[in-house]
Amino acid sequence: MELEQAQKLWQPEPGWLNTATYGLPPEPAWAALQEALAGWRVGRMSWEGWSEAAGRARVAFAGLVGVAPADVAVGSTSSQLLAPVAAALPPGATVVVPEVEFTSNLFPWLVQQERGVRVRTVPLAGLVDAIDAGTDLVAFSLVQSADGAVAPYEKIVAAARAHDALVAVDATQAAGWLPFDAGLADAVVVSGYKWLMGPRGTAFAYLAPALRDRLRPDAACWYAGADPYASYYGPPLRLADDARRFDTSPAWFSYVGAAPALELLAEIGLPAVRDHDVALANRFLAGLGRPPGDSAIVSVEVPAAQEKLARAGVRAAVRAGRVRAAFHLYTTEQDVDLALDALAG
Repeated sequence: MELEQAQKLWQPEPGWLNTATYGLPPEPAWAALQEALAGWRVGRMSWEGWSEAAGRARVAFAGLVGVAPADVAVGSTSSQLLAPVAAALPPGATVVVPEVEFTSNLFPWLVQQERGVRVRTVPLAGLVDAIDAGTDLVAFSLVQSADGAVAPYEKIVAAARAHDALVAVDATQAAGWLPFDAGLADAVVVSGYKWLMGPRGTAFAYLAPALRDRLRPDAACWYAGADPYASYYGPPLRLADDARRFDTSPAWFSYVGAAPALELLAEIGLPAVRDHDVALANRFLAGLGRPPGDSAIVSVEVPAAQEKLARAGVRAAVRAGRVRAAFHLYTTEQDVDLALDALAG
């Protein structure tokens, strides 16, 4: 599907520049969710169909990040999916993390400190050079939540491999607009309610086969069974032999809304989405006299930004005087110009 055609599936109020906080659903996702909710209200629909939406979402997500569906686990939050990786670190292991890392990819490692796991934080710009023979795992966001900085993914992976270190990536602010190969890392987690435009309560994890062999599925449940529908009652333990053993029971309605959004992204293609999003981000930067960048998220300092944007009806994140604006499929040049006019006022 051409991007211009797909854009007709959204009808946002002008001025939404905050996808880095949450994404907006396309019409097929919204309609599917409303149908499920209506069926739930009167007991008209079978839950199995809602549950199967998680399988559709898994397949679509795997295609977006270039891995096999069998290597993808589904859950509700990124940190929950990282927990088995953190728990598997041996006592005394060292984890290297950027100092501005979003805490969903920081706290899972920090809570292991009582077992002797050491967490070392460094500037993102120095992350590659900070990886050394004493590093056991490198954890970082592919795109930083705070300012949209895009990490040098392949260089970080190469440095980690040179020292036999594992790589855990939070791609929540990347997946959905930035094409990348999740298979380069050992673990890649994504919360699905931002650039993937699903409801909150969806999350995905690529878990490399070699890594999975080192992990224990402490949250194992019926949905992680080799045959989930034959795993309701009683022993023996009979888990899936692929990444599904790390699944948690899906939040039905969240996945009902997520699957159509992911499938639409796959139909459009991430290169087209990236080009659109980054072009709008650079239009915004140019209007403020800043040089262009390579991200769909930008952070700029503008005096009285929060008040100026609020008066114009522009919704963007403002923290400590810095505007964090995020541009996605449904963003238009008119949205960008509305924000620029507000900030110039």
